Amino acid sequence: MFKKILVANRGEIACRVFRTAKKMGIATVAVYSDADARSPHVLMADEAVRLGPAPAAESYLKAELILDAARITGADCIHPGYGFLSERESFARACAEAGIAFVGPPPNAIAAMGDKIESKKLAKAAGVNVVPGFLGEIADTDEAVKIASDIGYPVMMKASAGGGGKGMRLAWSEQDVREGFEATKREGLASFGDDRVFIEKFIESPRHIEIQVLGDQHGTIVYLNERECSVQRRHQKVVEEAPSPFVSPEMRRKMGEQAVALSRAVGYYSAGTVELIVSGADTSGEGFYFLEMNTRLQVEHPVTEEITGLDLVEQMIRVAAGEKLSFGQSDVRIDGWSIENRVYAEDPYRGFLPSIGRLVQYDPPAEVDAAEGRTRVDDGVLEGGEVSMFYDPMIAKLITWAPTREEAIDRQIAAIDEFVIDGPGNNLDFLSALMQHPRFRDGALTTGFIAEEYPDGFTGAPASPDLLKALAAVAAFAATAEADRARRIDGQLGKRLRPPSAWTVRIDGTDHQVDISTDGVVVDGDDLDLALEYTPGDHIVTAELGDEELTVRIARTRTGFRLTTRGASHVARTLPAHVAPYAQHLIEKIPPDLSKFLIAPMPGLLVRLDVKEGDAVQAGQPLAVVEAMKMENILRAEKAATVKSVEAKTGDSLAVDQVILELE
Repeated sequence: MFKKILVANRGEIACRVFRTAKKMGIATVAVYSDADARSPHVLMADEAVRLGPAPAAESYLKAELILDAARITGADCIHPGYGFLSERESFARACAEAGIAFVGPPPNAIAAMGDKIESKKLAKAAGVNVVPGFLGEIADTDEAVKIASDIGYPVMMKASAGGGGKGMRLAWSEQDVREGFEATKREGLASFGDDRVFIEKFIESPRHIEIQVLGDQHGTIVYLNERECSVQRRHQKVVEEAPSPFVSPEMRRKMGEQAVALSRAVGYYSAGTVELIVSGADTSGEGFYFLEMNTRLQVEHPVTEEITGLDLVEQMIRVAAGEKLSFGQSDVRIDGWSIENRVYAEDPYRGFLPSIGRLVQYDPPAEVDAAEGRTRVDDGVLEGGEVSMFYDPMIAKLITWAPTREEAIDRQIAAIDEFVIDGPGNNLDFLSALMQHPRFRDGALTTGFIAEEYPDGFTGAPASPDLLKALAAVAAFAATAEADRARRIDGQLGKRLRPPSAWTVRIDGTDHQVDISTDGVVVDGDDLDLALEYTPGDHIVTAELGDEELTVRIARTRTGFRLTTRGASHVARTLPAHVAPYAQHLIEKIPPDLSKFLIAPMPGLLVRLDVKEGDAVQAGQPLAVVEAMKMENILRAEKAATVKSVEAKTGDSLAVDQVILELE
């Protein structure tokens, strides 16, 4: 067994590998960029080596610096994590040439599966179902239009070396191809150093299902069941679960056997994932097609671990050390159900725009390991740390396990309510809304689920009248506690003033009359069976509402509180009942008109400016392209206008809400 492992990665996955390595008694080495000098993965490792400046191209993507770090520290193996160099054949070969074990598959397997065009040819030869499409190189946009027309719309354009949702465009028409082909090439070049694009038929009502495989260097390959990854936004996975609510035992067997056949055809060992697109309309068990093989550990590997009882990182390390798998296909089990939600630094209330900044407060839910259910948090951040524009915006992975799917979902809702993040925007409310959505709970999923269910964006999960009454009571109770604290430390004029007990609480535009007394809580004339404790400064309130437990994240505002629970944030204005009638006389502040400006919706790089001063533009016309988190975002004109002035130039680093140009 290895003595010392270096993880050529950062954040959550580096911490994940270190946890297993420490459990196995293996010493650990971290590498870091200047942006990560005080990150948790650096603090967690036994040793740490600086690579270079913050940009990945100058640090985590420099194989020679990582190999130097391994030599300096005496590491005898390197785990690449996911992303960065994890699927670079050249890196795996360089490790072998340096006499350092690569904790992953052999270089030839990485090469065979790393090219999406060649991998589909290999899959077809191995007897694996493949999606109809054009697998050759495409010269230009005109040829792309002809190919798409021959295949039949809709089609998907993909960067050949792409992954992680980057370098993908869906085209429903010739116009979509003409507009998106060059952007797909640019994204492929920027993210993967390869601008080749291929085109394939888009399967309608598709489900994204993947098979986890694991092989050793002695010829044994097994499949560890499937994961359902259909809930995606812009081809980026948001929710993953194992097993799939759609896959039958017979379909699982067929998928698994094809995944093993493909792995065997390329001499695969270590952990890998065969991704499949599955027709949700096909109940025959035959409607699945090969998408790609990821020759690395997947972000969503924890859900497989939870239902099989296997530590995939440990298995990878043992395989790299030459050990045989200690189990066979018949030993692989499915125990209960597991769900993973990806917690991202993005603002779902503003079109899921990336968000960066300092984690002013970070308090994840407590981890639980019990017979009735488990809650697990895989993260690589700390309170006070920075979510940087240089790397992936994922903050944490929230994983739950329970005997049934319904119970695993309910554990997610409860854990999300306890998750406190203050600083950059985050998608916790959206994740909770997904978990509560009737269609998700029914398992009626497709990769278009989010686009279909939230066509106009996300505004928060709907709240029942009973929930709003309960929140009004929580706000009034907190306001009473705040007023009581104030009268204890202020003034001391002799007469001991009692805090107000009658409040008017406005939530979502509706006023609720709340009375707090020693006899109980009355909301709008109805007695509420509510019990809670609140001390000024608390960020979490747990209320007993009848037989139900309600966890609420609470934050003070100028006129009341922001209450977050069950997938939505509600601003509660709390006024003493005798003061509330005067609020109607306040002058309403009218927000400024910003419609004449093109504003950067996120921090990013202005990579293209399509207009100049004096140009006439039409509604829907592309005006600029901003790159953020390695994704290109096209900014369009909302109405017909003329460009009055241009305030930024190509190559500028833009702050959020920075003016790019003014229209008239």
